Amino acid sequence: MKVLSIQSHVAYGHVGNSSAVFPMQRLGVEVWPVHTVQFSNHTGYGQWRGRVFDGPAVEEVVQGVAERGALKDCDAVLSGYMGSADIGTAILRTVAAVRAANREALYCCDPVIGDTYSGVYVRPGIADFMRAQAVPAADILTPNQFELDLISGAPSDTLEAAKAAAASVMALGPRVLLVTSLATAETPPDAIDMLAAGDGSFWRVRTPRLDLKAVSGAGDAVAALYLVHYLRTRSAALALGMAAASIHGLLRKTAEAGSEELLTVAAQEEFVAPSLAFPVEVV
Repeated sequence: MKVLSIQSHVAYGHVGNSSAVFPMQRLGVEVWPVHTVQFSNHTGYGQWRGRVFDGPAVEEVVQGVAERGALKDCDAVLSGYMGSADIGTAILRTVAAVRAANREALYCCDPVIGDTYSGVYVRPGIADFMRAQAVPAADILTPNQFELDLISGAPSDTLEAAKAAAASVMALGPRVLLVTSLATAETPPDAIDMLAAGDGSFWRVRTPRLDLKAVSGAGDAVAALYLVHYLRTRSAALALGMAAASIHGLLRKTAEAGSEELLTVAAQEEFVAPSLAFPVEVV
């Protein structure tokens, strides 16, 4: 299996491609990472160094891959944080090129816009680009709850409301949707839910809420894990159970160590053989 992953990259820590690439490789996937930024660390530290690449720089790298005749072997494109609309345009052009070379290739879009704690943290215009262009182009979409609400234009404060919001987003184009973190009126205070949708059905996994410091990059990792498991099983429900088990294991080990960065390398066995499994419920 081969995945083209277009995301940000940091030298220190694990966000963007630094969070997504290794779990996919650990699962035996050949990953072609294309970086949209090259930073020393994620911006949550308040200080960082490095550079942001523009759309043409991304397209130039992809063109070089295409010149190797490799796009016909690409099974999926994965995208995350888009620093600018021209990066988004470059990603969608890449998706079109991959689909032209391989009709079976999928596009998994992690629509990074913001979160409940920070609100919208992307540049002006990115949220509109996501809803108008990226979401309709995606086969798989992996928003968090804040992003689900923003894209759907409706709250997801109950399970039924979350299902309705997911259905309205899928009506824009994606055939599979994963809500990577969900807390509704039905979610106990000591738990967190993940919700998957596909083929008119919905499934939920509930995991214990962890005493975890604010860490970045978990959404990038779970989108990558879900994509790989969906590519292999073609089951939204099976992919949900496997991705939830792995991301919980990663976060649990990170919490136990009191780390401010994901312990992506130290917890790598959780990607291939999670220490805990959680039931997948039809909802």
